[in-house]
Amino acid sequence: MPDLARFDARSVSADDVGAAIDAHGYAIVTNLLEPAAVERLRGELAPHFGATRYGETGFLGGKTKRFNNLFMRAPTTRTMATHPLLLAVADRILLRWCARYQINYTGVMHLEPGETAQALHRDAFYYPFRNPGPITTFNSIWAATDFTAANGATRIIPGSHLWDEDRQPREAEVVAADMPAGSAIFYVHALIHGGGANTTAAPRTGIGLNFSLGWLRQQENQFLTLPPELAKTLPDQLQRLIGYDFGAPFLGAVDGQSPHALLEGPDAPRGPRNDPALERDYRERIFWLKAEPVPPPPGVVPTD
Repeated sequence: MPDLARFDARSVSADDVGAAIDAHGYAIVTNLLEPAAVERLRGELAPHFGATRYGETGFLGGKTKRFNNLFMRAPTTRTMATHPLLLAVADRILLRWCARYQINYTGVMHLEPGETAQALHRDAFYYPFRNPGPITTFNSIWAATDFTAANGATRIIPGSHLWDEDRQPREAEVVAADMPAGSAIFYVHALIHGGGANTTAAPRTGIGLNFSLGWLRQQENQFLTLPPELAKTLPDQLQRLIGYDFGAPFLGAVDGQSPHALLEGPDAPRGPRNDPALERDYRERIFWLKAEPVPPPPGVVPTD
């Protein structure tokens, strides 16, 4: 088994983690959560497992329980999603392609004993970009329990984020992303990966906290999950990350101003229709995408 790109959160820089993700598609970061925070997180999640059904399809897992809306169900995830290292790496990975990024998805993947391996896949297949292409999502899976090859640790194919769509992994290229509780694997959407099989007698619990470009629709509808009356209870930084802010110049406005105004109350001063500093930074910093010629629909013959 090859050595994995592995770092200690207490001593690594965002540039080092980002460089590993650029090269390999992922990085494993240990010591992101203190043991007390891991225990608190487990306690917050525990009451929800009994009321959660197993996956409805083979891909979602016949012995896997999943639920979302973690910022309300497990408040420890609020500080996880705004961990300084995670956001610094997200800045490095995503701000090449957008003015601002956003929370795309929060969810639990709780693999019980007897779960089989998930099909290998790329995330963000719901966006119509072929690989290799722009990075649309930057994802993290946090270990609430130890991840081992035996209990279903996420299987990854290092370097597959750079492959063409037709390139399929060989079994020898698949690696189990083992890591102790309190760690996380950071990865880009194009990395081929999938949950492993749990052949042990204990469950394996992971937490997905994913980000996407601010001009894409979120996988988990944060505005229905966290309407203003709930979003008001969250820290300001998290409010803006879930989408209560401009996603780009003029993008996402409510009544001609930033959607954050919905959380500020009726007496708050009316804000601008655009953020000039955001627009200036946006125009100077990002890569501008250019689409290739699109073929005509089937049966349509192009004319000069």
